[in-house]
Amino acid sequence: MTLASRALAQLATWPDLRQDAPSCGLGQALSSTQGEIVHFHSERDVDLRLTDRAVRRFAKDFGNSGAIRIVPGSQWVTLRLDAASDVDLLLTLVSVALQAPQMWPDPADRPVAGCNDQRGAGFVKADLGAF
Repeated sequence: MTLASRALAQLATWPDLRQDAPSCGLGQALSSTQGEIVHFHSERDVDLRLTDRAVRRFAKDFGNSGAIRIVPGSQWVTLRLDAASDVDLLLTLVSVALQAPQMWPDPADRPVAGCNDQRGAGFVKADLGAF
């Protein structure tokens, strides 16, 4: 079992999340009542949606992690799952993502743009055979 499939299996049991088809059409997604939260694009790359304010709030911490890529202007961050600790980080950040609209609302209330994979900003190209 890959790290991504393990993370997806764990997150799929969370009551606030449901499995969904990603709007980008690649891999698998999880959504909440707020919309898409997570896109699993390969056995290692995951896009996670946060509010702009949450991304800015954690940008310095994210910048110190080799497992997280921030794309300027995107509400999505890309995580690279290379170790079990990266899965733990993902689970923590999904929890933050579920709470972010209340904690750090986007004052402009802009619509969510496409995930980082659509921007060609992921670590690697999608591997659809991983799931």
